[in-house]
Amino acid sequence: MAIISCRVKNNDDSVIQLLNPNRQTIYFRDMRPLKDARFQLVNFSDNELRVSLSNVSLSDEGRYVCQLYTDPPQEAYADITVLIPPGNPIIEARDEVLSEGNETEMTCTAMSSKPAAAIRWMKGDKELPGKPKVELTYEKMYTVTSRLSFTVTKEDDGVPIVCVVDHPAVKDFQAQRYLEVQYKPEVKIVVEFPQGLTREGENLELTCLAKGKPDPQRVNWFKVDDDVPSHAVITGRDLYIENLNKSYNGTYRCVAANSVGESYDDYILYVYDTAPSTEPAAHGCYSHQLCFSCLFCFLSDSRAGEGAPRTVDHAVIGGVVAVVVFAMLCLLIVLGRYFARHKGTYFTHEAKGADDAADADTAIINAEGGHTNSDEKKEYYI
Repeated sequence: MAIISCRVKNNDDSVIQLLNPNRQTIYFRDMRPLKDARFQLVNFSDNELRVSLSNVSLSDEGRYVCQLYTDPPQEAYADITVLIPPGNPIIEARDEVLSEGNETEMTCTAMSSKPAAAIRWMKGDKELPGKPKVELTYEKMYTVTSRLSFTVTKEDDGVPIVCVVDHPAVKDFQAQRYLEVQYKPEVKIVVEFPQGLTREGENLELTCLAKGKPDPQRVNWFKVDDDVPSHAVITGRDLYIENLNKSYNGTYRCVAANSVGESYDDYILYVYDTAPSTEPAAHGCYSHQLCFSCLFCFLSDSRAGEGAPRTVDHAVIGGVVAVVVFAMLCLLIVLGRYFARHKGTYFTHEAKGADDAADADTAIINAEGGHTNSDEKKEYYI
């Protein structure tokens, strides 16, 4: 509904009339010559003529004239602009199911609007640029189509793509579509047992965790550049090896595959010597020995463990270096105190007057106090 008002100040009983864009009289005073029931009189007085127009259509757009019959006649104008909201936006996708790394294309259409609508694209909370195309249709209305192209990743799975239509006649006008992205498996090997170093005689249990879309149809275990030990047990995604020895050293690989592709993860097995007992070792390394002997123990183990996983070597090396540094600091402190106790400067009260004596005996006799007062001679230790 539109409200059209003609207001007159200081009217001298002149006639007021309202004309439509075609210069047809809608109201002459309080009478309606135009046979259009959508126009209704709201108020009429000497100073105002107010008319309502219901069910506005595009044909009602234009300039309306308020005319006052004076000499000469006076006129005032008001323009009515009719907005036509677009139809519900429609999203169309080229691909129903997407694979990671592929490029896809979507279109969003807002039909029959006036003025032309503006279309924005959102992927989650990020705005993406589209390519709009505007077409003029019948009766000065517009159809707008926006085209969006982008490359999908596995993180896009389940993310909404939203087509937002901006138009002065509507608010929060949008349509959305959720992405369905397939991606190759993500593979990770987890050590179930043992926790820590793998030593001879122990058992090893590995689990292969694989997740993809669709779920992996095939999960296999391999040993790189060699065969899996004959007595190894493979149950589904688990690998179990009993009674480890150094001949089993190598890289074990878990490969998972689905319709998109395949992925793998590696585990490097290094079997250490049997764990030492609480008795003294053959080379005599005790837990309370000096750090130099312990360092010898470590160097022996590290030479034996060459090629083992780096994470273990770093932890062991860090611990040994810390012990060695601490022991050296303690040794420096002890040596410093020892040398300090055996080094000093001594001051005595030498015999005064000995400078002019001919020999040592005369110097002693001429000295003040001689040997009569032995308390006068003191030593000072610094």
